[in-house]
Amino acid sequence: MDIVTLVEKFGFTTIMVVGLGYFVYYVWITITKTVEPAVSEMQKTIIRLTDQLRLLDQDMIRLQEKLKTAIELKEHNGKERATEQNRDS
Repeated sequence: MDIVTLVEKFGFTTIMVVGLGYFVYYVWITITKTVEPAVSEMQKTIIRLTDQLRLLDQDMIRLQEKLKTAIELKEHNGKERATEQNRDS
């Protein structure tokens, strides 16, 4: 059928409501088939990246503690050597 005949027969507003209904249906189908799976996949990726970030943060904390301990041991050993050199002199 021709659009002009449809408008004459049913009226402009009715044809536009049907067109809008089809548009809403098309958008709904697109969202459910394309967007929702992509969002779900992104959520999984975000969770995975957050877990990796937490692990890296824990590794940084451990490395900082090891570095702090190594510096303290070096300072302690330096003080002991200085004390031994003073005794020997």
